[in-house]
Amino acid sequence: MAKVNSKEIFETLPVPRAVKEMALPTIFSQIIVLIYNMADTFYLGRTNNPYMVAGASLILPVFNICLSLAGLTGIGGGALISRLLGEAREDEAKKVSSFSFYLSIAVTAVFSIVMFAFMQPVLALLGASDNTYHYARQYAFCVIVLGGIPTVLSNVMSNLLRSVGMSKEAGFGITMGGIINMALDPLFMFVLLPRGNEVLGVGIATLISNCIACGYFFCVIYRTRGRSAVSFSFRHGLPERRSIGSIFNVGIPSAVATLLFDIDYVVIDKLMASYGDIALAAVGIVLKAERLPLNVGIGICQGMMPLVAYNYSAKNHERMNHTIKFSIKVGVIVSIISIALYEIFAGSIMRIFIPDQQTVLLGTDFLRIRCLATPLMFMSFFTVYVFQGFGEGNKSLFLGVMRWAAFNIPMLFLLNHIIGMYGIVWSQVCADILTVSLSFYVYRRYTHRALITAP
Repeated sequence: MAKVNSKEIFETLPVPRAVKEMALPTIFSQIIVLIYNMADTFYLGRTNNPYMVAGASLILPVFNICLSLAGLTGIGGGALISRLLGEAREDEAKKVSSFSFYLSIAVTAVFSIVMFAFMQPVLALLGASDNTYHYARQYAFCVIVLGGIPTVLSNVMSNLLRSVGMSKEAGFGITMGGIINMALDPLFMFVLLPRGNEVLGVGIATLISNCIACGYFFCVIYRTRGRSAVSFSFRHGLPERRSIGSIFNVGIPSAVATLLFDIDYVVIDKLMASYGDIALAAVGIVLKAERLPLNVGIGICQGMMPLVAYNYSAKNHERMNHTIKFSIKVGVIVSIISIALYEIFAGSIMRIFIPDQQTVLLGTDFLRIRCLATPLMFMSFFTVYVFQGFGEGNKSLFLGVMRWAAFNIPMLFLLNHIIGMYGIVWSQVCADILTVSLSFYVYRRYTHRALITAP
């Protein structure tokens, strides 16, 4: 099959194939990222030490907050670049790319320094106990303090490349980093470092793999300079004030939504920690295992968004709506299939990560409940990504705040109070029913007012 160029993907390629060209590399890279995140838990589970599993799991919210910084510049800048290309303004797109790149370095450096300075109170806030604090500190130092900048830069550059139609290159870099991580995990955990330092080994492997992936993206952008709107050269100058505002208009809501998502995870950890370290270890595994269909859904959204943004600015609303309808149909089908698989294989999935029988039994129940929210979670994320493609950051911010601050987090406290431990697990389904209803109401109203036919 002949290789297609970026302009064909955005303008003339049949929509199912255009979505496939953009989404498949992203989906594959999202799955690899998930697998290497779960691989950390898998290898730590081989120690049969639930405190190591719980300690590393505690850092997941902070790591995701770090990744939200990539959303600030990568998603905010990437969505704008696609819209600028739709308006045939490539010079301004290059300025936006360079600005997004250097902004991400500055913001992440500040975050890593703050994390290093306030490590102890942050870990205490996350629920680290005497049994888990040492492991959580080791992991955080490697992946947040030392590894924050290469991790964020890799994701920013991946988003920027995807925004100009280079989804395969973007997906390959993330995939390569994940595969290297999985290869280095057992080497550092069981060969190079003495016993008892397995969490440190996982952290070092993650740091090295993200540095390698970051180097790959540097090479791709340098090699395609002059042929792509993605650049990190100062000589293009600063973007227009309106463009900078647009980056933050979409990027800040993306970062805030991710931050609230992670606060939700912190609340889950804090509430579940009151039921013991075994319950905390079980839910930590479940929160990773449930992400497979969600990461596939995010891959669909990330592949879809540049197509929507480009055609929205080019005023090709027919192609834009076809892209939205096709993408959401695929995502919902994947979500429904995943529910069936999780219900059947929940116990087997838990045993992959840890052989401890008590943790497995508890986690099996948790996973079978949490997976019911999968289609709802996809549709919630999907609507936010569509608004980001439109450049409507205020609406994506509203939906993100309502989802986490108004629905999810209050539902956690409410159901924990009424039902107890299992109420924490059921909260996602209950909250996302409300979120999806609100999301589609807002979307319908917007498309009606903007004279865009809602799919």
